[in-house]
Amino acid sequence: MSKIREDLTLANSSFSHIIDVPVEKVDIGKWLFSLSEAEYQRCCPPDHIAVGTTTTEDGRPMSINVEKIGTSLSIQHYVGEVVEKHKCRMVSTTDIFISNEQRTQMQVIWELSVKPVNAEQTEFTNFVVTHPSEHLLRIFEDQGLTFEQASASRQKISEDHNRREAPLFAESIARAARGEVH
Repeated sequence: MSKIREDLTLANSSFSHIIDVPVEKVDIGKWLFSLSEAEYQRCCPPDHIAVGTTTTEDGRPMSINVEKIGTSLSIQHYVGEVVEKHKCRMVSTTDIFISNEQRTQMQVIWELSVKPVNAEQTEFTNFVVTHPSEHLLRIFEDQGLTFEQASASRQKISEDHNRREAPLFAESIARAARGEVH
């Protein structure tokens, strides 16, 4: 595994969406770790491919997400650093398949949170930040891209994906809070 460059931010995006559910009924941790594959796929079609849950060897919860972001296939191994009702902070060393011959990694930090808007509404925020591996930086260099060019491209792709998935995640969380999703 190539070293992750946490000193370099490849992309970050944050999108929020208001749901018509009181914050007291929301449990992001429960939702995330009971999310069915069909529900995950509904949260960003056609990008979301598969989801599953497991644990790390030391017992921490892990969500495995397979999705296409831009033209790359991503297999994310999200380890729950914070798994609570109103906040989850997940960190993944993500496998990225750029082409049939190129596999590399990046770190993806995914934070899901809610806060009350009023007694009947809740604001959901979906925040994602990515850091490149040294191997990914070499791939950019081999392609003749500066880090700034690669980052600008990834930022655009990340924002597009997050803009589409955040409201769908929020509405899925709302359905779960109302007992409509199991």
